[in-house]
Amino acid sequence: MSSMESLAQLEVLCEKLYNSRDSAERAHAESTLKCFSENSDYISQCQYILDNASTPYALMLASTSLVKQVSDRSLSLQLRLDIRNYVMNYLAARGPKLQNFVTISLIQLACRITKFGWFDDDRFREIFKEATDFLALASQDHYLIGLKILNFLVMEMNQANSAMPLTLHRKIATSFKDQFLLQIFQISLTSLHQLKSEVPDELRRVPISLALRCLSFDFVGSPVDESSEEFGTVQLPASWRPLLQDPSTVQIFFDYYKVNDTSVSKEALECLVRLASVRRSLFVEDPARSQFLSHLMSGTREILQTGQGLADHGNYHEFCRLLGRFKVNYQLSELLNVEFYGEWLGLVAEFTTKSLLSWQWASNSVYYLLSLWSRLVTSVPYLKGDTPSLLDETVPKITEGFITSRINSVQVPSSVRGQLLFYFSLRRNCLPFLLLCHFCSSQASFADNSPDPDNPLENAESLQDQLESLPYLCRFKVLLHHKFFFLI
Repeated sequence: MSSMESLAQLEVLCEKLYNSRDSAERAHAESTLKCFSENSDYISQCQYILDNASTPYALMLASTSLVKQVSDRSLSLQLRLDIRNYVMNYLAARGPKLQNFVTISLIQLACRITKFGWFDDDRFREIFKEATDFLALASQDHYLIGLKILNFLVMEMNQANSAMPLTLHRKIATSFKDQFLLQIFQISLTSLHQLKSEVPDELRRVPISLALRCLSFDFVGSPVDESSEEFGTVQLPASWRPLLQDPSTVQIFFDYYKVNDTSVSKEALECLVRLASVRRSLFVEDPARSQFLSHLMSGTREILQTGQGLADHGNYHEFCRLLGRFKVNYQLSELLNVEFYGEWLGLVAEFTTKSLLSWQWASNSVYYLLSLWSRLVTSVPYLKGDTPSLLDETVPKITEGFITSRINSVQVPSSVRGQLLFYFSLRRNCLPFLLLCHFCSSQASFADNSPDPDNPLENAESLQDQLESLPYLCRFKVLLHHKFFFLI
């Protein structure tokens, strides 16, 4: 190693680079070691470090340096193939004994090389078969590494890279999707079924994360705003239809929601949110779509009945998002045709009312529930047949719950709160009432100079979102024998 006196000295520098609290020490170590990521002559030195270093930080330096070399430099085809083969063999031989962060870095390296060489040589695509070979080994550690390879491969293929033209990224992502994504999703489902018994938590987290990455793939080439929680219809290809029509596909995610590990249950709900958003045309026949909807409603009904997992804020929020997707992707008439629609609607109404009254805890989740109800009531005029929607029994209670919760959130004396309630009982007009509440709350906050960021009346963005849905609820009243709206 020409630039170092010994491997031991390099390991000391790596320790300082990743662990030192002294910024000057870290800067010196970074300056000394940057040659490994900037000069292609040091690629062989990185391999030497991987073969001989005894500390995980030295291994991390070698791995991350190779990732940067592969991403930023035009390496020869043979050199890239050699690096790829070396890394896969290294993971097979030494992967189970490595620190997790080193394993992840090496997997990222293998996946980055694969993407950048996707159209250069078919041998790069063998990573899928090699990952499945890991799954076939008896060792749980190798099984976990195989799942992680697939996980990061999907992530790498779905994520644009600044070092690659966007058009090339899209071509590679499309080719990967058409050739391997369905098989990888099937592997994730198989793993979920196999790992339902008593296994370490990490073994459950990886396949559920893999399934979520598959369902979150950019199927149509339109970038998603990662800062937004909203997304449109999930455009699964027609080849995925048999999997979606299999009831066990939806059920496995409801089963994993019941796992005590909240990170697993939250990602299970995220998978269900995406399944509930699958394009309607994927189901060619109405009975198949109805069965899929019924299974989703049955699973959410059980959660509403037991309340299991909803004490966790992440689960609670994702569950609200899941409920909000029902009317986005399905017609009210389809919901009505489900045998237990009445029971389900009553449970959702009760859950919504409790959420509204728990505004201190669930304020960010209320939007999805109000959106669900506003879409339901606006669909009533288009209903055909005599089956009652039952919304006339539930919507007034939800509207009242919303108003009551906003009164309770106003930071004014109880006597003023009583006057607000009296005003609402006389006027029955939500918008002026909410503006009055907002004014009272603002004045109270101004008086003590202590605005409450969690107060829903002081969060303009949240209030605006809710006001978009609320007018439909305030004006709603159904006459079953006439079926038309009129203003209250």
